[in-house]
Amino acid sequence: MLAGLGASIGAMIRYAITNYGKKHWERIGKQFSNLPTPTLFINLTGALILGFIFGFGSNVFFYSLIGTGVLGGYTTFSTMNTELVELYKSKNYRGLILYALTSYLGGVILVFLGFWLGQLFK
Repeated sequence: MLAGLGASIGAMIRYAITNYGKKHWERIGKQFSNLPTPTLFINLTGALILGFIFGFGSNVFFYSLIGTGVLGGYTTFSTMNTELVELYKSKNYRGLILYALTSYLGGVILVFLGFWLGQLFK
């Protein structure tokens, strides 16, 4: 129940950030091979926060609500992969490689950074 409640909150936050980002961050995305900056921002910040929560060692209820729920609804693996396919179909191979590397490698790095920060504040 906690995960479901959290997922609905996370999805609403993602929706708000995506709409804001599409209106205000378009110029940033164009500077970097037309990257979908709202999804990139959402997934990278979600990875950082998830690492922090895990590193901090929160209890199972908090982790279910925030880690599994809110961040599960907030981040979006399916949208990222759909955007990767769109970059491929539009023959934007530079953007495809940059987006894939930034998303996957950046996500792993930020999870570890968040975990380290969580350990500091434990």
